[in-house]
Amino acid sequence: MSTLTLTINKQDYQLENLDARTTLLDVCRQHLQITGPKKGCDHGQCGACTMLINGRRVNSCLTLAIMHDGDDITTIEGIGMPDSLSALQQAFKDNDAFQCGYCTPGQICSATALIEEVKQNWPSHVSTDLQHPDGLLVQEIAERMSGNICRCSAYPNIIKAISQVLESEMSESAAQTNNTSTQNSSVTGIWSPPPSETQLGKASAANKNTNKETVTGTTGGRS
Repeated sequence: MSTLTLTINKQDYQLENLDARTTLLDVCRQHLQITGPKKGCDHGQCGACTMLINGRRVNSCLTLAIMHDGDDITTIEGIGMPDSLSALQQAFKDNDAFQCGYCTPGQICSATALIEEVKQNWPSHVSTDLQHPDGLLVQEIAERMSGNICRCSAYPNIIKAISQVLESEMSESAAQTNNTSTQNSSVTGIWSPPPSETQLGKASAANKNTNKETVTGTTGGRS
């Protein structure tokens, strides 16, 4: 007899003789009645099943439960409940960042990890400065949340909710460390798809041509 122990939302669960092919999502929903994580596509494409495993966001429909014995697993229930909402959950509520709500647990789990990633200066695919990415930009937030689909298209309000909490936490962090570099940081622009690599390449080429013209115009000039 084999026993699997999973630590979910700070509580230990023991499962006897679990089929090795059972996903973490199915264990939660079918065996433990932890129904916050949703089964949307079952192919890792929609993000509705997102959980945090050791602080990292994971599509639980694509990972086997037996791989996570001893890991720290957090679902939406571990982030906050109706009578004790997290700051991010409250922001989603304040900004009307959901409609049907089916994808919301995954959105909030993903956004919770996103905020920690930004605090640690992790770059995204659209970051222009890999050493000091500006995670407060709308395009950065949109890219970092691109793995979570909202079929009701509540994206603008989702970004507003994340921005609200992210700005607040970054400001508090800056105040605690006496770091003034983020005092003027703010979410700018309106949401739009991140620029393509082709667009970024054209912008880079245009900048090079501008710099070249400036040098050419000043070289050999007379005063």
